[in-house]
Amino acid sequence: MSWKTLDDMDLAGKTVLTRVDINVPVENGRVTDVTRLERVVPTITDILDRGGKPLLLAHFGRPKGRVVDEMSLRPIVPALEKALGRTVTFIETLEGAETLTEEARAAEVLLLENIRFHPGEEANDPAFVKRLAGLGDVFCNDAFSAAHRAHASTEGLARHMPACAGRLMQAELEALENALSHPARPLMAVVGGAKVSTKIDLLSNLIEKVDILVIGGGMANTFLAAEGIDVGKSLCEHDMAETARAIAHKAAETGCELLLPRDVVVAREFKEGAEHEIVKVEDCPEDAMILDAGPDSVAHIQMELDRAKTLVWNGPLGAFEISPFDAATNAAAAHAAGLSRSGKLISVAGGGDTVAALNKADAAAQFSYISTAGGAFLEWMEGKDLPGVAALRG
Repeated sequence: MSWKTLDDMDLAGKTVLTRVDINVPVENGRVTDVTRLERVVPTITDILDRGGKPLLLAHFGRPKGRVVDEMSLRPIVPALEKALGRTVTFIETLEGAETLTEEARAAEVLLLENIRFHPGEEANDPAFVKRLAGLGDVFCNDAFSAAHRAHASTEGLARHMPACAGRLMQAELEALENALSHPARPLMAVVGGAKVSTKIDLLSNLIEKVDILVIGGGMANTFLAAEGIDVGKSLCEHDMAETARAIAHKAAETGCELLLPRDVVVAREFKEGAEHEIVKVEDCPEDAMILDAGPDSVAHIQMELDRAKTLVWNGPLGAFEISPFDAATNAAAAHAAGLSRSGKLISVAGGGDTVAALNKADAAAQFSYISTAGGAFLEWMEGKDLPGVAALRG
């Protein structure tokens, strides 16, 4: 591994500036999903066990360099304390962090107010980086989800002081390295979602790396239409036909097996329990929409999963939000989960819709690794160098 971890650092008696992602959903002043809080616990606990004092740096929302009361981190403190089983001392201002009271110095865990309240954060301003660096002795980045941003608290600090990856960042990087950089083969990818236009870079990168590429969701309709198949009233980017053909051609050249639906579930309206039928892709009625992959397509995906050794998953196979158009995603995810559970498949998944779809299918817990990092996960999959990761290698 080309970056340092907590194992490589001497933390005894040192203040550790720890970048975490605790950008959690809050309603009526209460945290409604504690997943991200729970995921930072191992790093904070490890720092404390090694004699360090964690000073947490985090963002909440997009205040754009201004103090926005509704985007304060203060409401998150009780839920963070519960997750940690420790008291967290909240520091309202950067000036407060620079002149800590004796009480604050004695605290186990410190949390600084929303780092994005400062314009120097997103601008990665050298003077702001220097001020932040003055607050501690070591920098630990545990926020892979913000690693695609070249901000002061993600990239700047890593180049200004001794730096390492936290446990969550380390797990994420190891999972992604194993999945894309050094995978057990055959390597299979499932890419779904509404639009080809948002995933051109992703598809272009995967085509050169994977052995089997499954395309699902509305994206598949665009590929089918590019082949001259009538997709009726389905969601389809007809203006992306040339791009779809180019990607298919590249797949053929690189020896990547491209899997598109063979049969589809169609309906005249998009609602829960809508009347629907299963047809071959070439038989989609003119007045119908393709809303899911059919059972023959799913059987083919499951057969390829049986052959694969590594799986990367991003995006659903159909309109998974409502029944019965969640069937393909649920069945394929359950199959991948079973193979993962039995040790036959290394499975890595990420992206907002993906995590929601796999949770809905009760499959997420059995995948080898689920990334909670949306944009950063996608950019890594696209083959881009992430500033926050590159700085840790420096």
